[in-house]
Amino acid sequence: MTTASTAVVAGHLIDVVTGAVREQQVVVIDDGRVTEVRDASAGVPSDRPVHDLSDSWVTPGLIDCHAHLIGDVDSGHGYAGLVMSTAAKDALTGVRNARDTVLAGFTTVRDVGTFRALTDVALRNAIDAGWVVGPRMLCAGAFVTVPGGGGDITGLAPDIDAVIPRDLRYGVASSVDEVRNAVRRLIQGGAGLIKVIATGAVLTEGTFPGAPEFSEDEIRAAVDEAALYGVRVAAHAHGAEGIKRAVRAGVHTIEHGSLMDDESIALMAGRGTWLVADIYNGDFIRETGTRDGWSAETMRKNEETTDAQRAGFRRAVQAGVRIAYGTDSGVYPHADVARQLPYMVEHGMTPLQGLQAATIRAAECLEWDDVVGSLQPGRHADLIATGTDPLASNLASLSALTFVMKGGERLR
Repeated sequence: MTTASTAVVAGHLIDVVTGAVREQQVVVIDDGRVTEVRDASAGVPSDRPVHDLSDSWVTPGLIDCHAHLIGDVDSGHGYAGLVMSTAAKDALTGVRNARDTVLAGFTTVRDVGTFRALTDVALRNAIDAGWVVGPRMLCAGAFVTVPGGGGDITGLAPDIDAVIPRDLRYGVASSVDEVRNAVRRLIQGGAGLIKVIATGAVLTEGTFPGAPEFSEDEIRAAVDEAALYGVRVAAHAHGAEGIKRAVRAGVHTIEHGSLMDDESIALMAGRGTWLVADIYNGDFIRETGTRDGWSAETMRKNEETTDAQRAGFRRAVQAGVRIAYGTDSGVYPHADVARQLPYMVEHGMTPLQGLQAATIRAAECLEWDDVVGSLQPGRHADLIATGTDPLASNLASLSALTFVMKGGERLR
């Protein structure tokens, strides 16, 4: 979609590439792309509308590398209740969640799986066509998981398995060949990313976060098959053994990493594997689950993983592991997607590193840094503004935005 030419006057522009804060800058935009960033003293364009943010702090649009836009916010009682919804309802909640996400300043997301197979792809296509408002999306299409594993529908009586809709179990696989077939189906359906569930999950009833679920050979089959199409693999992996299997198999990212040990951290650092850790989630689950009576199993697993994940995150920062911002939004409301940013500072990053993790580093993780993640010429004109210096607030002010632009179009 072509947008009109415009310009933004930024009072304090945070350059996430160099780390510098540049005063009174003009971002010149043509057809939704940045064409020039210059000092305001050189003149403000008079041939186009100008957005005056001369009293604001401006950054590139933010990126969430672990989002779930499809469906309602998690119920805290496992996933059996998904059979009580419909694909149509889940798609429409995706429209709402996409709007909430982009208005929160996240102009790009990596959607790492939905039980309703390929619904995320349809949402991505609708956003790209301009039918609905939302972020740019890199989509996984569904979860590749073992039967009864962290990405399957569990908690149902064993004799009603046949009634589960096909799209809720689209990526279930139990051998190397089945994994390859699942990967092909997802890519042929429009997925640009493969999500493998390498261990059990906190929110999937009857599974164990520390226990591996796929063998290393099965994960490698997913990596090899996806590579034939130029597609990367993300691995949901809480436990240390599952992390190590996934890294050795060649996955691009480790999601969660809650129970990582020093060996798995060293392996990630040495192989250049990205870590995408949702270190805010534990507090949300603890507070909301206690209030709303979430299942005892979920609450126990949350306690077993939250502090361990944060300690591991700090060690990963110190070890030089590549880290991209990712939240697991969908567990909590999408409008709160920036809530994790101060947590990254609290647990080992500098404010600049935290901001970079959600901009230029996240773009590198997506391998989209030539089009998003910074305000260099040629990139999409995705930018946000707040009235308070985010670096001085440990990034908390990025939850109180005054301006959001995606592709040169002001959304907020």
